[in-house]
Amino acid sequence: MNSPDFGRITPEIIESLGDIVGLDQVILDRFDLEPYSHDETEDLEFFPDAAIRPSSAAEISEIMKICHQNNIPVTTRGGGTGLSGGALPVYGGIVLSTERMNRIIEIDKENLMATVQPGLITHNLHQAVEAEGLFYPVDPASKESCTIGGNIAECAGGPRALKYGVTKDYVYGLTCVLADGRIFKTGGKLLKNVSGYNLTQLIVGSEGTLCIVAEIIVKLIPLPRYKRTLLAPFDSLEKAARGLTQIFMNRIVPSAAEFIERAAIKAAEDKFEKKFPHSDAAALLLFEIDGDREDVLDEQAEKIGEICLAHDAADVFVADNPEKQAEMWQMRRNIGEAVKSIAIYKEEDTVVPRAHLPELVEKITAISKKYGILTISYGHAGDGNIHCNIIKKDISDDDWNNKLPQVINELFREVVILGGSISGEHGIGWVQKDYLPIALSDVELGLMRSIKKVFDPKGILNPGKMLPS
Repeated sequence: MNSPDFGRITPEIIESLGDIVGLDQVILDRFDLEPYSHDETEDLEFFPDAAIRPSSAAEISEIMKICHQNNIPVTTRGGGTGLSGGALPVYGGIVLSTERMNRIIEIDKENLMATVQPGLITHNLHQAVEAEGLFYPVDPASKESCTIGGNIAECAGGPRALKYGVTKDYVYGLTCVLADGRIFKTGGKLLKNVSGYNLTQLIVGSEGTLCIVAEIIVKLIPLPRYKRTLLAPFDSLEKAARGLTQIFMNRIVPSAAEFIERAAIKAAEDKFEKKFPHSDAAALLLFEIDGDREDVLDEQAEKIGEICLAHDAADVFVADNPEKQAEMWQMRRNIGEAVKSIAIYKEEDTVVPRAHLPELVEKITAISKKYGILTISYGHAGDGNIHCNIIKKDISDDDWNNKLPQVINELFREVVILGGSISGEHGIGWVQKDYLPIALSDVELGLMRSIKKVFDPKGILNPGKMLPS
């Protein structure tokens, strides 16, 4: 790996950083740095030279002035739950952790907006606004440990993206710090705003490569009063996909529609020693519907059941109380952990137009057979986003190292042919960047490099991420 010509962190720089945040918030010991050396991306590990924990935009600004002057690379980190290596300090330098910036500054009920700091745990925002009868719908699987800032970096989604959208649909304003320490603001508590370029949406999904987000304004909506959860087992994904399409044609938009293949749910059953309904089915569809009138939800649930049965679902199981609903969704959220515990793995976050979902799964199956390698898939059927886990099981290290890049390359090319792209919600980060030219043209990549140069001319913000080498 060719390292850019970055500067070295000297004792004088450490002293200056300590003057800004307090020396107790500058971490140097290797043992204490270990948590900052990795995220949830497979088994990758890169140690920073130091980690620093600021508490405000002003402190971040002063930190960046020093790092910019001395050409020190800075990798911003939220909860460390990323799955594409976006928070890995691959060139050392400083990890800037937002863990102390974890406050809800304001819940503005009149304007249906909340102002928060980037280190706020997503689930904590959910709880706080729901106590006020409000709703922040974005719900990534790691919601109990990921942060709002990290969600912005990756434009996180989750099951409810089908009805409610993803992070970009709720971010209305940002306070950010540039690589040279300058502070700027974008947007505000405005539902309409076309005053210049939309910098807010440019920053969402930029993976910390353009600036450091220090404060966020997010949109809220009224909390739906009721919800229903349904599970339908099918003997093929094709039948499940046709049934899902028919549900939309009947003007029903579930808040979530999840696809789970048999191997995925079996892995969760084995790991957590807990039985899941209809786990022997080839494919499961897990639905959630929500709204303010129980009679309407009951009608929708009945119609969903009728449509699924008409498309050869073996049954339709209804979770008729909050405890059963929570249990089923917790099992769904546990699937990722269970699948990844089988063996060494590589997870791909493919996304295609929803109607091409059956074709995508067929392609995954064909590639798996062609290379003699295990794949297990699950994900968001409602928005065409499938998490394909490639598992190193019963094959040699040489076989794995030889086949894995070929499998990923072929998978991504098939995804693009189907009109899709190589990442739906996990981002590009460190592990996917060299595959990005499969999905984007030279013109698009050139524009992105130009934008990066404008925001960060020295290339010190999260270097080595997103853009191909």
